Amino acid sequence: MANTYSQLYIQIVFAIKGRQNLISNKWKDELFKYITGIVTDEGQKLIAINGMPDHIHVLIGLKPTKALSDLVRDIKANSSRFINKKKWINGKFEWQTGFGAFSYSHSQLSNVINYIQNQEEHHKTKTFKEEYIDFLKAFEIEYKDKYIFKE
Repeated sequence: MANTYSQLYIQIVFAIKGRQNLISNKWKDELFKYITGIVTDEGQKLIAINGMPDHIHVLIGLKPTKALSDLVRDIKANSSRFINKKKWINGKFEWQTGFGAFSYSHSQLSNVINYIQNQEEHHKTKTFKEEYIDFLKAFEIEYKDKYIFKE
């Protein structure tokens, strides 16, 4: 798209179905590299990725050639297929329906990258649900508690 200029930074957050602790330290780096490949193949820029056993955070530079919901659908579908093909868990691996997406300015990137890279530290004092609700409140996103992570 000639003459199209943009600067869109989005943090995507999504959980494993049922918020089960299935992402193992043994293979999470390989999973994150695979997700990086998906994002790159979609023509987008992955800036940071990390997570915990039950969820992940992905910071991307989103180009206007791709709808965010389509990108997240592709990340989740392809990474689920990858995990299942590798047989890293007993049973079927699935991501939970839906995701959180939060936008940032260029000046905020260092803080967001630091936050994503230090997930283990944040979750010593806060659950994923508490973290997620804090995001929703900070970004003034209306939600109903009974629907948070409900299938």
